[in-house]
Amino acid sequence: MMGLNFRLAEHGTTARTELLAGATTFLTMSYIVFVNPDILSSTGMDRGATFVATCLAAALGSLLMGLIANYPVGLAPGMGLNAFFAFTVVGGMGYRWPEALGLVFVSGCLFLLLTLTGARRWLIEGIPPSLRCAIAAGIGLFLAIIGLQKAGLVVADPHTLVTLGNLHRPEPLLALGGFVLIAILEARKVRGSILLGILAVTAAGLLLGKLHFNGLVALPPSLSPTFLKLDIPGALHAHGEGSAIAGLLHVVLVFVLVEVFDATGTLMGVAQRAGLLSNEAQRLRFNRALFADSTAILAGSLIGTSSTTAYVESAAGVQAGGRTGLTALTVAALFLAALLFSPLAALVPAYATAPALIYVAGLMLREVVEVRWDDLTESVPAAVCVLAMPFTYSIANGLALGFVSYALLKLGSGRWRDVHAASWVIAALFVLRYALT
Repeated sequence: MMGLNFRLAEHGTTARTELLAGATTFLTMSYIVFVNPDILSSTGMDRGATFVATCLAAALGSLLMGLIANYPVGLAPGMGLNAFFAFTVVGGMGYRWPEALGLVFVSGCLFLLLTLTGARRWLIEGIPPSLRCAIAAGIGLFLAIIGLQKAGLVVADPHTLVTLGNLHRPEPLLALGGFVLIAILEARKVRGSILLGILAVTAAGLLLGKLHFNGLVALPPSLSPTFLKLDIPGALHAHGEGSAIAGLLHVVLVFVLVEVFDATGTLMGVAQRAGLLSNEAQRLRFNRALFADSTAILAGSLIGTSSTTAYVESAAGVQAGGRTGLTALTVAALFLAALLFSPLAALVPAYATAPALIYVAGLMLREVVEVRWDDLTESVPAAVCVLAMPFTYSIANGLALGFVSYALLKLGSGRWRDVHAASWVIAALFVLRYALT
């Protein structure tokens, strides 16, 4: 039956291979069940509910990807998108978390519309490659500074703004040890290295008496604190007439841009590696994959989490032989099984998830090598975008400064014809956003 539904023979795979590939993908991305609740709970959201929402959103998104597109890709709340939700939209712009969920829903509707109309491809084609790389690297630096703060490795200083934390305390040392462990395990190609690093730091905290063990397995916490708690009207009128329009424009634009680049780029990369883009029929399946990940964003906002996206860690499952949606369904089943480990998720401290943030940040920074550094009209906007995200503590500001400076440099150098219409539109929208505030 599995062979008929997922066309296993046609893809040159077996049920056993697909199940092992799904388990591999799950191990490489399962760290999100610890990291996402830690980030979202900083907004005042119930930690237990965000744990359940993370697992359910990942399970539902992966299920949709497997059934609709028959793709071996796992979905879960995205790194970077959750940081933007918590630290910029709620922490920086003053939205309450139900309003932020409402904005995720609005962005999801727009994202789905862009996908159904084909405008999503137009938008992707219109963004210069240098800025695409800069966005990924800038989000990486933003995650890095969040991770360093959570670890206590970087602290505030009245004279220099930031400085090195107290290395005589155990928390920063444990975080450093966790980061080194993750890197070593990755170098040795150990599956689930990030998850193992988080668990190792948590175990060390237990041994040092910094944490209190309250069990490993239990029934999942209640989802009711976040389920259907999104507040769309409140998001649209939260800060007065003019600033509400500007805030909506700013937040939704950033959500959509990051979702477009992250999800589309990941899906294309994983599909290419799996050999799923070689003919017209397979390219039509790619369109269904775009629809599946767009729909998952809406579902996630209703459950109570930030935007879901396709995970690049799915490439590990493809490497293990995954070629069909049965891999994604295996990922979904394992995320549902993870619901039983809520006491473990509640036990994991911030300094245990910090190494994961720092390590993922390092992986994202490698994108800067793709920037055309020999062309100032490409490299300067990319550098501005990358630097502005951590130093203004805002992904949105980095995107805005990157696109606006790109348009201005191309215009000033007489190369305005090189700028795609999509880039002009995005730059103009960001200028409008700041003009209205």
